Amino acid sequence: MFSKTNLISTLVTFLWGFLGGYLLWGIIGDPLLEDHVVVAGLSREIPDFAILALGCLIMGFVFSTIYSKWARGTHGISHGLKFGLGIGVFIGFGSGLIDYATANLLDFSGTIINGIIYTIHFSVMGILASLVYGKFASEG
Repeated sequence: MFSKTNLISTLVTFLWGFLGGYLLWGIIGDPLLEDHVVVAGLSREIPDFAILALGCLIMGFVFSTIYSKWARGTHGISHGLKFGLGIGVFIGFGSGLIDYATANLLDFSGTIINGIIYTIHFSVMGILASLVYGKFASEG
């Protein structure tokens, strides 16, 4: 759980979670989603970056830990992609559609767009975790 490999993977996936999240949602997703927000003013104009970083760190650690158990020593780009894709669909579409059904966050089109962004985000995260584990697992 606290192996050298898992800690390196946590750092890499944390950085992707934070910076990649900014790229995907802040730069690419914002203009795509702005017309699909149901209730204006729900999102903060400026995020609380300390809490955002903490959330990304927790997500990176849990993602890396679960990936290491799921992979069972087989680490390749396609393996990481499959894992990340599964998590992305689980969160992006599973949780996204539940949110759509129960809250006024995004319209249906926005929910689908957001689900696609989540799927891309976690697919890349899975690839990164697999690369780290493939490189360092035998050392740590």
